[in-house]
Amino acid sequence: MAIGTEVGEGAGSYAGFMKKHLREYGILMSLVAIMIFFQFMTDGTLMQPLNITNLILQNSYIIIMALGMLLVIVAGHIDLSVGSVVGFIGALAAVMMVQFKIHYIPATLICLIVGGAIGAAQGYWVAFLKIPSFIVTLAGMLVFKGLALAILQGQSVGPFPPEFQLLSSGFLPDFFGVQGLKVTSLVIGVAVAVVLAYRAIRSRANVSKRAGEQEPGPVFIAKMVLLLGAIGYFSWLLATYKGLPNVLLVMFALILLYEFVTTRTVIGRRIYALGGNEKAAKLSGIRSERLTFLTFVNMGVLAALAGLIFAARLNTATPKAGLSFELDVIAACFIGGASASGGVGKVLGAVIGAFIMGVMNNGMSILGIGIDYQQVIKGLVLLLAVFIDVYNKNKAVV
Repeated sequence: MAIGTEVGEGAGSYAGFMKKHLREYGILMSLVAIMIFFQFMTDGTLMQPLNITNLILQNSYIIIMALGMLLVIVAGHIDLSVGSVVGFIGALAAVMMVQFKIHYIPATLICLIVGGAIGAAQGYWVAFLKIPSFIVTLAGMLVFKGLALAILQGQSVGPFPPEFQLLSSGFLPDFFGVQGLKVTSLVIGVAVAVVLAYRAIRSRANVSKRAGEQEPGPVFIAKMVLLLGAIGYFSWLLATYKGLPNVLLVMFALILLYEFVTTRTVIGRRIYALGGNEKAAKLSGIRSERLTFLTFVNMGVLAALAGLIFAARLNTATPKAGLSFELDVIAACFIGGASASGGVGKVLGAVIGAFIMGVMNNGMSILGIGIDYQQVIKGLVLLLAVFIDVYNKNKAVV
């Protein structure tokens, strides 16, 4: 009798946990399913080392901007100007490095500062003057798109210095010299997998000591096996080609930083509180205006970094750079579980959402699907993601 009751309670706890976290695990499983689908449909082309490397390079700037956009959305706002800021910063960098021959390091720093100033200007209008972020950033989209055209005078400017190109096109050097295998990249990939697994196990043990809610054992083990297997496999694929791209290291460092900020710091918790209920946040002593202002400054800096990476990858600045980037960035956040009403969203979810968009773009291009139908499919996926979010909220209220 006691054994049956225990088994029943375990099954109920397992089902309850999975139901409560269905969206979180559903996003991850969706990414896996989409990758398997395109791997089959492209006859194995999707998972080739060259294509995996291109997939990372093509989506690095989207993922970087998604980290900033997540905080903006969680705070209850939106930023439609990021694509235009990418184009403007790329144009500014090209003019400084190519036309005025400014060294790439001070030019890069100036671009990041300008990006932060752009975010500060827009954040001031939103936070302190209470103008809706949709309107402010829509105006910013038009302004910076026009400024990029003006700076470039309607023409492409390039090429960039070779050292600056390494930001996007460079790879981690190998120190072992093994023919056909970048051992350094493989070792780093395995080390990262081990460290992440150790942190997950330690975190689970701490939760267990505090008697808090934690994943059922089978779910935790399955997730760890999937995580270690995926990191190890992709590290091997990259190591058999050119190794780890420089931009992947930058992206990974930013993901860890923003994961820490959103889950372990006071400012991170306050951003979620602000998006969940601004009035309650103010009553609890949170300075909502300053917090909103800082999220836009952060978004501006990350958009500037993305603009530099994109320009380095193209090796030129073009008037059309950044076109529609804001749509992919916002879609990545919503597909990754961010709520349109604010207060909900995770860094890992935004990253997975960005990879879902990237894999879909890459897979559909390999299959020869036209850009017109690609846009239709991506729009339907975004609509489905938001519908699931609204449905779950309405169900919770009932």
